[in-house]
Amino acid sequence: MKKITLLLLLASLSNFAQIKGTVSDEKGNPLPFVTIFPANTYNGTTSNDSGKYELNIKTAGKQTIVFQYLGFKTQKITILVEKLPYILDVKLLEESYTLNEVVINPKDNPANAIIRSAIANKKENSDKTSRYKADFYSRGIFKVKDLPKKIMGMKVDLNEQMGANLDSTGSGIIYLSETVSKIAFEKPNNLKERIIASKISGNDKGFSYNTAKSATYDFYNNTLDFDLSLISPIANNAFNYYKYKLEGTFFDENNQQICKIKVIPRRDNEPVFEGYIYIVDDSWAIYGIDLDIKGYRMKNEFLEVMTLKQNYSYNSKNKIWAKNSQSLSFNAGFFGIKFNGKFNYVFSNYEFPDAFEKKTFGNEILSFEENANKKDTLYWNKNRPIPLTVEESTDYIKKDSIYKHRHSETYLDSIDKKHNKFKLLDIVTGYNYRNTPKKFNFDYAGIIDLSSFSFNTVQGYSLSSGFKFNKWNEENGKRTTINTEANYGFSDTRLRITGEYTHRFNNQNYAKISVFGGTKVSQFNDKEPISPFINSVSSLFFKNNFMKLYNLEFAQLNYGQDVANGLNVSGKLEYQQRKPLLNTTDFAIIKSSDSYFSNNPLDPNDFVNPGFEAHHLVKIGLNARFNFGNKYLSRPDGKYNIRNEKYPTLYFSYEKALAGSEKKYEFDHANARLFYDLNIGNKGNLALNLKAGKFFNAENIAFMDYKHFNGNQTHIGSTDRYLNEFNLLPYYTNSTNDSYFEAHVEHNDKGFIMNKIPLLNKLKAILVLGFHELAIPERKPYSEVSIGLDNLGFGKFKLFRLDYVRSYQNGYQGDGVVFGLKILNVLE
Repeated sequence: MKKITLLLLLASLSNFAQIKGTVSDEKGNPLPFVTIFPANTYNGTTSNDSGKYELNIKTAGKQTIVFQYLGFKTQKITILVEKLPYILDVKLLEESYTLNEVVINPKDNPANAIIRSAIANKKENSDKTSRYKADFYSRGIFKVKDLPKKIMGMKVDLNEQMGANLDSTGSGIIYLSETVSKIAFEKPNNLKERIIASKISGNDKGFSYNTAKSATYDFYNNTLDFDLSLISPIANNAFNYYKYKLEGTFFDENNQQICKIKVIPRRDNEPVFEGYIYIVDDSWAIYGIDLDIKGYRMKNEFLEVMTLKQNYSYNSKNKIWAKNSQSLSFNAGFFGIKFNGKFNYVFSNYEFPDAFEKKTFGNEILSFEENANKKDTLYWNKNRPIPLTVEESTDYIKKDSIYKHRHSETYLDSIDKKHNKFKLLDIVTGYNYRNTPKKFNFDYAGIIDLSSFSFNTVQGYSLSSGFKFNKWNEENGKRTTINTEANYGFSDTRLRITGEYTHRFNNQNYAKISVFGGTKVSQFNDKEPISPFINSVSSLFFKNNFMKLYNLEFAQLNYGQDVANGLNVSGKLEYQQRKPLLNTTDFAIIKSSDSYFSNNPLDPNDFVNPGFEAHHLVKIGLNARFNFGNKYLSRPDGKYNIRNEKYPTLYFSYEKALAGSEKKYEFDHANARLFYDLNIGNKGNLALNLKAGKFFNAENIAFMDYKHFNGNQTHIGSTDRYLNEFNLLPYYTNSTNDSYFEAHVEHNDKGFIMNKIPLLNKLKAILVLGFHELAIPERKPYSEVSIGLDNLGFGKFKLFRLDYVRSYQNGYQGDGVVFGLKILNVLE
């Protein structure tokens, strides 16, 4: 019996025989991200930032281990593994490069010839790894340095807010996580990932977002997606963007000649890489990648530099070069705060099937095994291919201890007790009460809430305050919100109160029910084309009261959910009573002697008639949204939809008004919308938003039920893109109760054109071209064309946009400049 037990133990150990050690250079400096694997296999690992490595091998005995590191000579060491663990420390020698072995055409730059060969053969090389299964490991870490206790007057405490473990200087790890998964991949973009284990430092219930989807950087493609499409150094049009220099050649452990090519951008502001690409002579496959990406080339001013490294290993049996490891690191900063991070990825145990079964790939691209976040230390020590550094090990230990302490009921009660202390000044400034163990909080907005302070000619100055109750459950996604708001107009001396109850049942199909009700002032266009902030400035300083309001008393019931993959359906039942309102003030800070227009949207000079009579009606509505080819991630904490960028999103809506105080107010309205956001590679982004609709039996309906179009008479834009509005159209001149068609098209060049224009490219701006069209019966179509610059600003803060717009309706109508202030999205 003892012999059997011993044999079983030895068999178990042989399945996970461990070779471990340190990799360093000749001077003893540790080398990070060294690729280590048994020869002619894809079962490898990499060294950590301290040069430490651990390699699990399936059988003991004679082993040939390969150590591969860009810039150093590859070592192939044969050992006899008899004792576990086997300690193998290795010193790598710097690679010596020669130039005389590669002579393709003495009249041509040899690097150019190599790159041309790599481009010519990239389809053949790409096809060799176009279909595979593999084990996948990912580790992500974010660090911060010199984080102040306050930023712009606001207290920042990541130790408290995120469970970080920063030292007294505000430096340390703020995020550390790992995943182990099995993946199946088929080019161009079929992916199936099953996460077996997931771990987040300081969160024993957390599920990491490190996935294979975020690691599929393929330089055989013409472009790589980094929010901006960056040009591969071996893209078909690569010579338009790069110059190349052959730094030298060397021979690897298989006696294959490797060419080290320096990649040099032709123009500084283009979406390009710089650094080195290593190409295998004769097969012209990629051997390795060591490339930098400057933040300004990605139109990300907060990012300083990102470095992407890839190592490929060769199997002499199937003659395939396959990516075995990848690292993505970055440095970023703002306000003097420095951030850095790194993601390490290891691909192992490759299989290259001739074909996959038909149902291998579907709409679900990610799923988790049950209890994936419950794996113990023994599991991670056995399955983690890259050993933890001392700093990472310490972070896990400290944060796990901190997490248990900070999530104990005693600690949470003490923190809540401190936070919940009521001060007399809270009556004015606001108060928040929370009960963290029971997962609910209560907010009182206070008497003075500047974000709700505004001015309009109906109410004069108005101020809002209110109460809000939230209760949530992170595990099943349930969330309940009860909210009430009181708004007081100082000129019309009227208090209006609204209330809302919303309950989300889960975060799988996102079933949600909402009940609204109360009294409020509402714009005739319920899409609210002019914000309270912009209207306040326009009125008080320029005497332009563009916002037109009426009094709305209402009660509404909504319900919606995902009913199938990519299909969301919702419905509403609403009672509305509308009453007219008139101007009650002529106050202004500037131009006080001028007069405001009336509150009548149909006739701004009619101060007697408000534009409609008081009435009521009931509305029933049905809405549907469909994302074609919708993909999704299945996580234990929810289902997350991913729109398929190849296809548009369709919206359908039907609304019926009935039970009106008079028959004339009743109508039917059907409409549809198509939204398409198309990434066209390095040439930018093309987006279009098409709308069409038709009213039935609507000859005498109230004006607020018309179809209104989002105009703009303030010359201020407050959105990132102008895909739902016209830039010069008056707010109500083209409103209709008949049929209509509306189109908005915008092309953002992402620097494709601007980067090539001398002097203008110094702005690091983006060229934006726009076209807008509106067609309604019995009128000539209204259209706008625009040209503008986005990504304008100072230093790292690119918050402005500037557009020149021309409008046409039965000929030229006028032109103007629109100032885009994207910061208003934050302020509002």
